Amino acid sequence: MRPLFQPGDTRHFSRIVRQEDCASFDSGLVHPVYATFALARDAEWCCRLFVLEMKEEDEEGIGTRLTIEHSSPAPLGSQVDFTATIVVVQQHEISCSYEARVGEKIIATGIQVQKILKKTRINGLLD
Repeated sequence: MRPLFQPGDTRHFSRIVRQEDCASFDSGLVHPVYATFALARDAEWCCRLFVLEMKEEDEEGIGTRLTIEHSSPAPLGSQVDFTATIVVVQQHEISCSYEARVGEKIIATGIQVQKILKKTRINGLLD
């Protein structure tokens, strides 16, 4: 793992809310707004941007924690801007806080944690 980042470093990602990002289940569409599960996917991706730069060729990141405080809706077609901030890097674990905004309005905040492990170790865990 390359020690490239320190607490306070940030990464950004934006998502335009698409139909497939809206809250729907097997029973159909619930409402045309950004679903919490889609928000979780994109929050994890924003935090993973650090891992992509830090991991060595024989390593991969694996998520170990994700929290979401989803406080406001983001309608279909709106742009959601994520900012991930490193809170701590400890050994092979990267903890980030994140926030998601639509314009100036915060729609969600949370924590995401990943470990960078050797691919062989991850494969062993999956077997």
